[in-house]
Formats: sequence, structure tokens, C-alpha cells
Amino acid sequence: MDGGILERERELARLAAAAHEAAAGAGSVALVFGEAGIGKSSLVRALPRVLPPEARVLLGECDDLATRRPLGPFRDLVDGVGAQLVRALTEGGDRHRVHDALRTELSRPPRPAVLVVEDVHWADEASLDALRFLVRRMERLPAVLVLTYRDDELDREHPLLHLLGQVSRAERVHRLPLSPLSETAVRRLSAAGGLDAAQVYKVTSGNPFFVAELLRAGEAGEVPPTVVDAVLARLRGMDDGARDALEQLAVVPSAVEHRLADALLTDGVARLAPAERHGLLVVTPERVCFRHELIRRAVADSLPAARRIALNRDVLAALTALPGADSARIVHHAAQAGDQEAIARYGPDAARDAARAGAHREAAAQLRLVLRQPERFAPARRAELLERYAVESYTIADSPAAVRAQLEAVALRRSLGDVRALGADLRWLSRIRWWAGQAEEAQEAAQEAIAVLEGAGDDRLLALALSNTSQLHMLSCRNAQAVAFGERAIALARRAGDVAILAHALNNVGSARWRAGDPRGRAQLEESLRVALGAGEVEHACRAYANIVWALLEHLEHTEADRYLAPALALADRAEHLGFLSYLNVEMALRRFAAGDWDEAERYAELGAHDFVPARCPALTVLGRVRVRSGRSGGGELLDRAWEFAVRSSELQRTGPVAAARAEAAWLRGDHAAVAAIAGPVFELAGRLDAVGHRAELGYWLAKAGQPVPADASRHPYALQTAGRWRAAAEAWQRAGCPYERSAALAESPDADDQLAALAGLDALGARPLARLVRTRLRERGVRRIPRGPLAATRGNPAGLTGRQLQVVRLLARGLTNPEIADRLVVSVRTVDNHVAAVLDKLGVRTRRQATDRALELGVLPGREN
Repeated sequence: MDGGILERERELARLAAAAHEAAAGAGSVALVFGEAGIGKSSLVRALPRVLPPEARVLLGECDDLATRRPLGPFRDLVDGVGAQLVRALTEGGDRHRVHDALRTELSRPPRPAVLVVEDVHWADEASLDALRFLVRRMERLPAVLVLTYRDDELDREHPLLHLLGQVSRAERVHRLPLSPLSETAVRRLSAAGGLDAAQVYKVTSGNPFFVAELLRAGEAGEVPPTVVDAVLARLRGMDDGARDALEQLAVVPSAVEHRLADALLTDGVARLAPAERHGLLVVTPERVCFRHELIRRAVADSLPAARRIALNRDVLAALTALPGADSARIVHHAAQAGDQEAIARYGPDAARDAARAGAHREAAAQLRLVLRQPERFAPARRAELLERYAVESYTIADSPAAVRAQLEAVALRRSLGDVRALGADLRWLSRIRWWAGQAEEAQEAAQEAIAVLEGAGDDRLLALALSNTSQLHMLSCRNAQAVAFGERAIALARRAGDVAILAHALNNVGSARWRAGDPRGRAQLEESLRVALGAGEVEHACRAYANIVWALLEHLEHTEADRYLAPALALADRAEHLGFLSYLNVEMALRRFAAGDWDEAERYAELGAHDFVPARCPALTVLGRVRVRSGRSGGGELLDRAWEFAVRSSELQRTGPVAAARAEAAWLRGDHAAVAAIAGPVFELAGRLDAVGHRAELGYWLAKAGQPVPADASRHPYALQTAGRWRAAAEAWQRAGCPYERSAALAESPDADDQLAALAGLDALGARPLARLVRTRLRERGVRRIPRGPLAATRGNPAGLTGRQLQVVRLLARGLTNPEIADRLVVSVRTVDNHVAAVLDKLGVRTRRQATDRALELGVLPGREN
């Protein structure tokens, strides 16, 4: 049997095994991927014959619509699932309800459930959102989630990549890449028809679909190497009526339900019998679909443009006459038919449906299509559509489109003289321009919003405008201004009884006061959290959590930050607030980075480095700093990218950390002039804004590079180091739980024993660049028997230890007890107990001495040099 065919059987066996595990409650995700025509659908169709008898298969498909159907693959399930999911999908308006219903559906008998979502590369945003929800929970469900997609159609910006990244971190993942047929298999398949196997293989490159189409056409040498020709060769044996029916269905890029087929075809589905006999269509009691998407495309692409337009008009007429027809499908066919009136009529509703389902990319696409013909709408209606388009574009981080649309909406509101609407639009313009990195323009719009609303008689809108301005000042570290505007907003919000705006304003004032050292700040920020949680304002609660954690991290109160991180992540995950989830993951990355747990820091930072714009800069900063401190390549490039985002923001909370990271990288490579150029300007800004932490860290790096800096009276550990008080700094870093910084402070001691202790800590962390500098100093002092450091083999990590476990085993080999290791790594003894147990397990030994011996064998431990 051919290897490719054997591989298909193995893949089916793996899916069957996954289903058996799921029946016992150990769910998993399976990824089936390859190029178009490689056999993904065939593998899925073969699933029922290998699954347990009690298993049920739920099949949903993503369609190649110009604008995707929100939750399209899940809407395909309504004929075979429970009432809860049916209601959630058909009544609309609440994506969390859909998510919960999907989880319930996969949990109910009969078990296991195998949910197959085909062609996920065409999935709409709401479907990807639902899949992210399921992926995080699959290991606890009695189900298997099977996703098929074309991996050759995924560029670096494709929205599916974020989901695939999440899948890669799931507990149980089965990857089933499908390969082409071998030349031997093609020769065997071609033999029965007497075709030239070499020519068939040359034309198809072993793609199973292309091979099958050419073999059915009965020719290989004379047929051009395109699937269109292969399919059209099979159409020639059909009568005109059957061909017309097939062409009609080919312009519908989804399965066609029977009621639509009956409306489109004179004789209904009976007219499709010849196409079904030719193997082009699959007809079930519920719907009609092409046997393969490539067949549909081949037929559709062969049509003259005029014919294709006429057929789309027929579909449009049929859909608009059917009660409850999907507005997204109507707009798709209206666009294909060039019916601008239908686009204007149905597009806004399609956009609203998409937005309610959480499919914001699709909502923006629908509104973009509608707004191509602005003259069809009165000015007030056009302004409303522009406002909606701006918000949807802002939500999907398309800042240029959001700014353009909101500017146009503001201009229309000015011309209409609607003061309240103008003020609300100016407030939104301010937010959108800040998001786009246009800080100065954001401030201008914010000021005008307040000026417009001062006399509008609407306390709620004025409070929101004031709170927005307070937020801008807070983000720019202009704390006094943030408090002044925020307190006015708080008073108005209380008078208007608007708890959402109250939570927003308390957040801004509390953050600004806390940063300025006012003890009232933390209390107000925590009040913001209580108000938001009590009112069920999840977005404001997530923002309060994020700012509390950020402040605690800035103040080096890491243990306290841990108290808030866990419930914050749980809330954002449960509510599917993916933007805040990304941001909180980056805060967790900052926390793990401070703790010297660099593997975990990178893992969390990767979760925030892509989709959510505000999280990118700090995420890239963490990723760059880990690489710089560990001596791996690429750190400088990551920090350069982070600097681009930081400069665009014009905010010290972004420029400060990136400047410090770039200065550290320059100092480690001995480029003191670069340190001064990088850190100097941001240090001056931090001094003017009295930002203690940024000022202390940047001042430290300037002093390290030989630059004079003013005395810093704060007791920040970096200020202590700058003043030469390395021991006090090391103790402060120890209390804060920062092992790298503690070792760096110890390394500044004139005492060789302190420097050797610093070196042990740096080796445990894998901080090679700074460890090399310490070794050089020790050699210059004439110190003998300096630890040689981890061998090159360590970097390959043949034992499979994590970064933290490597640190533990190196300290364990030096004879340190668990409490001593906990002290050195600045973690709890219980945490070290767990790490030691994991190390013994991975090394396959029972005692600490055996672990040391085994680690030496593997090259994981440093030796000694004279």
C-alpha cells in the first residue's frame, strides 16, 4: 500500500483514539491541514467508520463569502443539536450565550462529540472567537474539536494564526498534516485507465483531487493542467438543464439549503440528479453542496461575467423572498450582482448582526461596502453609519480607517448643528486618535469635546468627555491634570447615576494619584474595581484590574500583584474580553520576567504580541529583554520594534521601559555612547514628570555609561545602585523578588565572594552576557577556580528541563538546600520543592546527588576553570 494512503489510515486511527480518550473526559483538538484538494474533506468524511459507535459527528463549514457569515459553521449545526444551542444561534445578540451553549452541547450525551469545522481559514471573527473559547476548555470536555484548513493560504497577518498559536499551547493537540500522493500511488491509480502516469503526476504534483479529476476526465496528455478543464470535461456529458442548475448553484459559496434550491431551480433538487451521478454534488435531506469546493470554483470561474451577474441576481431575488434569510448572504450576492440599492438596504443590518455576534471584522467590511455609496443616505443617517464604521474599525485595530470615518462623522455633525452628537463624536475621535498613536490630535479632540458639551445640558456625555481627558493625562503621566479633570467627571457621573462612567473616572484619578505617591490613589482605583464588578461592567472591571496590577509592578510589589492577576485573568477569560486578556497576559509576562522565570515570561508575552495594539509594545519589550539578558540573538530587533510603538504613543509608560531595555543592551555590548543617546532624552522627560521608577532606572544606566546624573533621593533600588549602595540595593531587589537585578547589584561589590555569589545567580538564570562580564572581572582580580559556566550542550537542554528547572538543578548541584535555593531565586520554599520534584522526575533519578551526576553527564552543569 502507498505510504500516503497508509498515512491517511494512521491519521484516522489517531482521530479514533482521540475520540475514545474524549469519551473518558479527556478532550483534545485535532488540526488537519494541507493545500487545497489534498484530502482534508475526504478524511473528515471517513471519520464515522472509525469512531466509537456511540460517537456523534457535528459538521460545520466556513464559506468563501466576500464578507463571512457570522458564526456560519455553527449555524450549520442547527438541525442536529439541542434546543439551547439552536436558540443561542438563531436569536442572536449574545456571543457569550453562544459560547456557553456550545460548551453545553459538547458535554451532553451521546458522547463523545466530534465537532468538525471545515475550512477554518475562511472563518469569520465571531467563529474564531467561539473556537478560541472552546480550545481553552477542550481538555475538560468529552469531545474532539477537528479543524481543517489550508496552511498555504495563511500569511503572517491571517486572523487564524492567533487561534493556531493558542491551540499549540493546549494540553492535547493532534497535528495531521496531509501530504500529496507519491508517484508510485499515482502510477497505480492511473494504470486502470491506461493513462500516462508520469504525465498525471507532473500535471497534479500528487494532489489527490487533481489526480481524481484527471482520471475521471479520462485524459492526461491532452487536458491542460487546470482543474477547471478537468471539471468541465465531466460537464460535457450532462444536458443543458442540468448544467444550468449546476452553474446556478456554483455562484453560492456555501451549502444550499433545500428551500433555497427549490426557489432557484425549476424542478427543485430533482434537476440535480445528473450532477450527483457525475460525482459533482452531494445531496442530503437538509442541503446540497459541491463534492469539493474546487469543483464549485471551477464551474463558477468558467462562467462569462454577464452570466455570473445574472445568476447572482437570481440568488439575491430568492434570498430576499425567503423569510429569515441571512443578511450577510444577501449582501454578498447583491455585491456580486452589482445591486447597490440592495447593499444600502441590507448592509447596515448585516453589519449590526455581525457586531452583535462579535464578528467585528465582518461588521466593518459590511459597513465599508455600504459607505461606498454615501449619496444614498441623508446626512444624519450617513453620520450614524460612519460612527458605527469608526467604532468597528477601532475595535479591529484598523486605526487609519477608524480615524478617517470618525473625522467625516464629526464634519457631518458640525454641519447638522447637533451639539450633543458632535460632542459625543469628538470624544470618540479623541479615543480613536490616541489608539492610532496620534497623542496631540487626541488631546485637541478631547478639549473640543468638553468645550462643546459644557453647555449641552447632558451631564452623562460631559462626564464621559471629562473622564476621557483625565485618562489621556493619566496615560501621559500628567497626574495633576488627570486628577482635576477626573474629579469633575466623578461628581457628574454620581449626579447622573452612571456607574460605568463613575468606574472609568475613578480608575483614571486613582491611577494618577497612586503614581504620584498619593495614598488616596490606590483606594480610588480599588473603588473603581468594586463599582465595576458590582454593576456587572466587565470591561471597566478588567481595566481597573489591569491598572492596579500595572501600578503594583511599577512599585515592585510583585507578591501583591499576584493577588490581583489570577482573578483578573479569570474574569477576562470568562467574559472573552480578548483585548484585556492579552494585556493581562503581558502583565503576567512582566511579573514572570521580574521573577527570573524567563520561559514563562516569553510564553505570556507571545500571547500579547500580536492582536491587541496597546499590549504589543510591552510584550515586545519583554521578549527583547529576555533575549538580551540570556544572550540569544534577535533581542535588539525586537526592542527596535517596541521602540517604534513607544515613540508613536508619546507616553513615558511605553518609552521608559523600552529605553531602559535598549540602554541595558547597549551597555552589555560595551557601547557606552549608545547608552547615553538612548537613555538621556527619556531620562530628562522622566525627571520633568517626576516618574520615580523610570527616572531611577534610566539614571542608573546613564551612570553606568559614565554620564553624570543628579542625586536621586528616592529609595528605589536602581537609585541605591547609582549611589554606590550595592548591598542595600541587593537587599531591596531580594525583597522585591527580582533575582537577576539582585545578582547584578551583588556583582558591583568590590568583594570577590559577593561577585562569585552574583555569578552563581546569573548562571542559574542563564544570563550569559552579564555572567561573562563578571567572570572577566574575577579573572582580572586573580581569582582562581572560577565556575566555567553552562556548557554549550546546556543550551540544547537534552534533559527537557524548563529554564526555571535549569536554575534549580544548578543551585542544587552547589549543595544548596531548598530554603537556600528559594532565597537565591527569590521564590517560596514550596515552589522550590515542586521544582526539585519535577527535576528528579525528568532526570529519572531519586536523590539530589543522583540528579547532580545525571546533569553533569548531560552537560547541564558548569565545570570549573583555574
